[in-house]
Amino acid sequence: MDPSPLAVNEAFYNEVHRNVQAAIVEDVGSGDINAALISTDQIATAHLITRTAGVFCGQPWADETSQQIDTSIDIEWLVHDGQSVTPGDALLVAHGPARSLLTCERIMLNFIQLLSGTATAARRYVDAISETSAKILDTRKTVPGLRIAQKYAVAVAGAKNHRMGLFDAYLIKENHIAAAGGITESVDIARRQNPDIKIEVEVETISQLAEAIEADVDMALLDNFSTEKLREAVTLSGGNIQLEASGGVTLENVVSIAQTGVNYISVGEITKNIEPMDLSLRFEPEK
Repeated sequence: MDPSPLAVNEAFYNEVHRNVQAAIVEDVGSGDINAALISTDQIATAHLITRTAGVFCGQPWADETSQQIDTSIDIEWLVHDGQSVTPGDALLVAHGPARSLLTCERIMLNFIQLLSGTATAARRYVDAISETSAKILDTRKTVPGLRIAQKYAVAVAGAKNHRMGLFDAYLIKENHIAAAGGITESVDIARRQNPDIKIEVEVETISQLAEAIEADVDMALLDNFSTEKLREAVTLSGGNIQLEASGGVTLENVVSIAQTGVNYISVGEITKNIEPMDLSLRFEPEK
C-alpha cells in the first residue's frame, strides 16, 4: 500500500486558485484603502528575502496571488519549491504597479511562510532517517482549507503523502473497529463496500496486529508501540503487509523508530507545529 503522491494537475491548480481567492476575499474585502494612498502611475520593484534557513515552498500560490490581483505584475523566481535556502537569500523579484504589489504582499508572504515552514519541518524528519529504509508520512492534521497546500509542501520536502481525506483510502481506527464489531468485521464491510480501495487498520497490540494480518489488510498503523514492540511487529508481519509507526514521534526518537524496520513513520507535527519562515519584502518605488 504505497501512499499515492499528490498529483500536480488541473485539480491541483484549481485548488490553488480557490485558496488564493479565499485569501483575497479575507484580506482585501471591498478594496485596499491603504494601497489607494499610492498613485496609480507609481511603479515599484519588490525583493523577497529570507531571514532564516529552511526549505522554500509556495511558488504556485504566490504566482496565483499576483495573477488574481493584477496580471501586469511580473515575478522573477530565484529559487524553486523544495530548495534549501539560507539567511539573506533572495527568493524572488517582483515588478509592477506599486498599489498591486502592496495589496499582494501579505497574502503572498502568508502562503510562502506557512508552506516553507511546513516543508522545512518535513525535511528535518526526512534527513534524520535518510540512512534507513523508512519513509516519513504526513497526516490529516492540517490547517483547515489548506490541506492540499500543506501536503504539497510535505512532498517537495521529500516526505510522502498519506491519504488526502476520508474518501480515498481506508484507515480503520479504534472507534470504527468498536462500532463495527471488531477488526475482521470492519475489514469485511470495507471490502464489500469498496473492493478496490486499499485498507489500513489501526492496532494497539500485537494480538490486534495478528488479526489484521489474518484479515489480509494492506497496511497496519502501529499506535504508540515501543521500539521493542515495533520490532516484534516487523517480525510478525514478515513483510506481508506494510507497517506504519505512529504516535509520540519526535526528532529525538525518529531514528530509533526507523531502525526497527517499519516501512513508514507518520508525523503530525510537520503540518501542525511549524515555525513559519521569517521573510522580508524590500520595496523600491521607481522615481
